[in-house]
Amino acid sequence: MTEPLCRSCGHPLRHTFVDLGKSPLCESYLARDQLNQMEPFFPLHVWVCEVCLLVQLEEYVGSHGIFTEYAYFSSFSESWLAHARSYVEEVVESLGLDGTSYVVEIASNDGYLLRNFVERGIPCLGIDPARNVAAEAEKIGVPTLTEFFGREVASRMLREGPPPDLVIGNNVLAQVPDLNDFVAGVAILLAPGGVATFEFPHLSRLVQETQFDTIYHEHFSYFSLHSARTVFERHGLAIFDVEEIPTHGGSLRVHLFHREGGPRPVSGRVGELASREVSEGVGEMAYYDSFGEKVQGVKRLLLRFLMDAKEGGRTVAGYGAPGKGNTLLNYCGIRTDLLPYTVDRNPRKQGMFLPGTHIPIHHPDRIRETRPHFVLILPWNLKEEIMSQLAYIRDWGGRFVVPIPETRVYD
Repeated sequence: MTEPLCRSCGHPLRHTFVDLGKSPLCESYLARDQLNQMEPFFPLHVWVCEVCLLVQLEEYVGSHGIFTEYAYFSSFSESWLAHARSYVEEVVESLGLDGTSYVVEIASNDGYLLRNFVERGIPCLGIDPARNVAAEAEKIGVPTLTEFFGREVASRMLREGPPPDLVIGNNVLAQVPDLNDFVAGVAILLAPGGVATFEFPHLSRLVQETQFDTIYHEHFSYFSLHSARTVFERHGLAIFDVEEIPTHGGSLRVHLFHREGGPRPVSGRVGELASREVSEGVGEMAYYDSFGEKVQGVKRLLLRFLMDAKEGGRTVAGYGAPGKGNTLLNYCGIRTDLLPYTVDRNPRKQGMFLPGTHIPIHHPDRIRETRPHFVLILPWNLKEEIMSQLAYIRDWGGRFVVPIPETRVYD
């Protein structure tokens, strides 16, 4: 068997970060009539490149098979909408954007972010390969190009229109199998004096808090500041500022400019975070070698809690049907005997079943009807929002459970 190659630098991959066995595609929800059909499972074996330190999955499934029709809609999270509004307010002010500016967002989903630019009269365009979510964006007045972004699309866009003053990419960098083609496309598209901002989960937080459930097939790469800066600089894009933000369990927002467009002052936050990563050991293989053991410990704690609840006659329901929940449940081998159902606000998921585990997804009203003793929050990064929405479970003594970074019961 040939060694896989790093998608950033091309070096052979020989070091395992974690092996989560095999799992179905995390957004491949099943209808009832599909439950008896064969279901494909793919490896979740994660590598780390010893040269550029990029943590990554092989491309077991092509992006066309994952993103052409997509079940995730950003607009169903109140906190995510608030995050988008706050970002737009900040960037409009800091860059002085107005009706003469032009903004492009890559992986614009259902237009949740760009609609804030539309409301301000700032010209914008979304790019997203998922036909179903792009159609929702168009309904709210966000023009959307249904394409997979890269060099070719960027060059065509420049032939047909102006270069954007701002390019946005929130939670897309990790989902790109051809990383160099994508980043090269950003460098082609961005105006010489323009700015690009990208948000992505921070590898340091994934390791510190054992966030292994954020690993799934649509996330091809997991970035430290070091590995992100390496691929951006290869294509002439430099990071001049970085923010640590709370989304998705702890993310980075990097601000980029064209080196050819002239120098920019570099924030002290860039050097500070780079130094902190070095002190954490990001540059040493030992940093990556210990992660698998931590993951196994999280699995044992969650299974012990669920089995004790079952044997004690206490009921557990799930909240949410996120991709991370499907990695967690499949890796831990949790089925309907330990988690009879989950609920989700997305009507497109209600009435469906989770991939692999076949746990049914209901409307959130199901929790009020069945009054479980515990509610297991699968999108733990939104736990405060969810606990507020479901505060009524305390009426019957219900309690919340969060599985990451370790199983914890909230009174």
